[in-house]
Amino acid sequence: MFAYLEIADWLILTLMFLVFTGGSAFAILRPRDRARLFRLERKLDLVLKHFNLDASQLDELGEAVRSLADQGRKIDAIKAHREDTGLSLREAKDDVEAYMAGKPKQ
Repeated sequence: MFAYLEIADWLILTLMFLVFTGGSAFAILRPRDRARLFRLERKLDLVLKHFNLDASQLDELGEAVRSLADQGRKIDAIKAHREDTGLSLREAKDDVEAYMAGKPKQ
């Protein structure tokens, strides 16, 4: 019923996996990727500086989202934040809940 794989079969499957994924399973371990990421971050910082943008402004919630959260309409605030930013449901939920937790309760 079940096929028994020998060591050579496992080696062939592993090689096929590496070929089809482009070796991306091990990409995190490469130091040159870390250096490339560092260079990209420096370039992004220069672009933000050129356009007089503050990176912290990009993380803030929009006015409509803050207004909905202040009214206690958490679900609507999450929906609006997702529409504004394109974030996943989990990320938008975390952002809105962090904002609501940071607000002083009245």
